[in-house]
Amino acid sequence: MLRCGSYTLDLSRPLVMGIVNLTPDSFSGDGLADDVERAVDQAYQQIAAGADILDLGAESSRPGAIPATVDEELRRLLPVLEALADCGVPLSIDTYKPEVMRASLARGASMINDIYALRMPGAAAALADSDCAVCLMHMQGDPLTMQQQPSYGDVVAEVRSFLRERADAAIASGIQAERLVLDPGFCFGKTLAHNLELLCNCARLSPDGMPILAGISRKSMLGMLTGQPVEQRLAASLSAAVLAVQRGVGILRVHDVAETVAALAVWQAVEACSAGAAHLR
Repeated sequence: MLRCGSYTLDLSRPLVMGIVNLTPDSFSGDGLADDVERAVDQAYQQIAAGADILDLGAESSRPGAIPATVDEELRRLLPVLEALADCGVPLSIDTYKPEVMRASLARGASMINDIYALRMPGAAAALADSDCAVCLMHMQGDPLTMQQQPSYGDVVAEVRSFLRERADAAIASGIQAERLVLDPGFCFGKTLAHNLELLCNCARLSPDGMPILAGISRKSMLGMLTGQPVEQRLAASLSAAVLAVQRGVGILRVHDVAETVAALAVWQAVEACSAGAAHLR
């Protein structure tokens, strides 16, 4: 179970987190910037398609992205967050800024998705007294520089060690373990080889069985493998999603909710049939 604000999420099956990009410069080409009506409509479409969580992001973290100011981020985010306050699923906010965290929680957010894993001054303190879930992500460098020759001795061991250290720091700050989610940060300071090694070893990345979130949808690693531009990476994204849950991922952060839900339905049916056959034997 994951404690997520007023929600308790059952992790006995993989959960789908739908992405709602509120930026003008998303890598995936689906940024909605200041179009509140379209963003809210997209969010409700994702809920209808089966999204368990919505992740609202008002600052791009694509490679080379220029940081947004607090005011810019809040201007893009808050109207959509307020419009979705009663949407019926937990709302996650993709931010690393304590000011944005506090403003979001005050308006009903249930989760903070932090690419800096609470390393910004004041971030942990902004969340400690709340009941929100917190996603801690690994990133080597920052979005402006992270893809400039990333290097590891043992990427799996180093990412696991980082996630353990950040989870321990979060718990020490007063954030309970049952509120934590860990993200290896696919394509955040990693080469294709690093990303593939992490995907192969997702089950090894979680200290103490904390849930792992994977954001692979439409990413550059899939383009490198298939030669396809971002708008043609649906099949690759679905394949990566199923492979990730087979390797222990509990939450999938995706652009294409309906298609991912359908792919998981097939996977779950086969897994249930396989388990039933094993029991009969």
